[in-house]
Amino acid sequence: MVEFLIANMAPLMFVALVVFLLFGYPVAFALAANGLIFGLIGIELGLLQPQLLQALPERIFGIMRNDTLLAIPFFTFMGLILERSGMAEDLLDTIGQLFGPVRGGLAFAVIFVGALLAATTGVVAASVISMGLISLPIMLRYGYDRRVATGVIAASGTLAQIIPPSLVLIVMADQLGRSVGAMYEGALIPGLVLTMLYTSYIVIISVLKPEAAPSLPQEARTLRGVKLFQRVAFSLVPPLVLIFLVLGTIFMGIATPTEGGAMGATGALLLALAKRKLSIDLLKQAMNTTAKLSSFVMFILIGSTVFGLVFRAVNGDLWVEHLLIGLPGGQLGFLIVVNILVFVLAFFLDFFELAFIIVPLLAPVAEKLGIDLIWFGVLLGVNMQTSFMHPPFGFALFYLRSVAAKDDYTDKVTNKRIKGITTGEIYWGAVPFVCIQIIMVILVISFPGLVGEQGTKVQNLDDIQMNIEMPNYGEEDPPPPSAEPENR
Repeated sequence: MVEFLIANMAPLMFVALVVFLLFGYPVAFALAANGLIFGLIGIELGLLQPQLLQALPERIFGIMRNDTLLAIPFFTFMGLILERSGMAEDLLDTIGQLFGPVRGGLAFAVIFVGALLAATTGVVAASVISMGLISLPIMLRYGYDRRVATGVIAASGTLAQIIPPSLVLIVMADQLGRSVGAMYEGALIPGLVLTMLYTSYIVIISVLKPEAAPSLPQEARTLRGVKLFQRVAFSLVPPLVLIFLVLGTIFMGIATPTEGGAMGATGALLLALAKRKLSIDLLKQAMNTTAKLSSFVMFILIGSTVFGLVFRAVNGDLWVEHLLIGLPGGQLGFLIVVNILVFVLAFFLDFFELAFIIVPLLAPVAEKLGIDLIWFGVLLGVNMQTSFMHPPFGFALFYLRSVAAKDDYTDKVTNKRIKGITTGEIYWGAVPFVCIQIIMVILVISFPGLVGEQGTKVQNLDDIQMNIEMPNYGEEDPPPPSAEPENR
């Protein structure tokens, strides 16, 4: 029994973590408890030295000293201030009027505004809730198919996960040990291509089923001519200036992502002040939510650090490496298996949990296979975006469910009775957009150049031959003792 435990500590740790999560324990505490329990077992069995756990305080202080992670509260605060200051409402109103005469115009407006909010807020919850409150009643009022309406709102909100300044990309860059700025540059084109795919789907729907995505009736188009374009310009200029202030300075190398986040937070405060929406209550709400989200991220990161320290000490990284490098097909085989794994895990875990648990195990294997880690991080970011849209646990679906009317109600404009939105309609509405996200994963793998210069460093997936030689450790040639893992 003792020999079995010593030989299989790494897979047992992984299985125990899955069991903890299935029982519903908070992820941060499940990770930390798992690491400590197996660390003590390893010490008791003589597999590990007690001094190993003395490395924990230094690693936790290393997390606290990480300047890159400061970008998370900055961008979260910026997004919350913009969402509560009414920017999303102004954008949806004016862009909806602009696209109103076109079939599917409201859906196009939702996608366009979703992309703009993604480039300014970087927070999925803020985007989905804003568009669900403002656009969904209007789409139902004018006869949009319920599945199309709920699906496009949830999917457009998740663009905040892949279009910079995404919180996912910040965490991904930190876990991969790469620059956030490079990750932002790599994700920009895939984010825009995904937006175009959403738009193409609505075009197809409006052609094949025009009754599912009608144009706005004449009486609903309250803005016309010069007044419409003046209103659109007035609504678009502030977010575009903010996007340049944040992303432009980062891409040009003038500011780091943390400095860009600080400028974005300041710009959001100035915009809210200019619109006379800034108040003590708004500041309290934004700071409260920012503190909660940032604490959530930090605790998961601390828990994953405890788990990772012990997991590597029992050669868990080598176990994962041998498991994945031995897959047939080289890079392509590895990418297919990893993306299927991440897609399945996204049914049960959110993107923070996936980033902190799975990515540190996959990154060393990807690097050994010659895969550029920026490209790999963007690919996983696109895949993890599905975690927000997966029925039944997708967070974007939960956010939309929280603001969509459950019961029948009377529309204030038309005085017609409108049925409430069912949870099944929200789930079925998400399915086509999950399929589009899967298509985007395939496109990134098939055309690595979509991720920019990083993508050109990935080998041609059609011409890969892998020759791997594994060391053969005999009884007289024992494996080298596991060194203390480096701080990632």
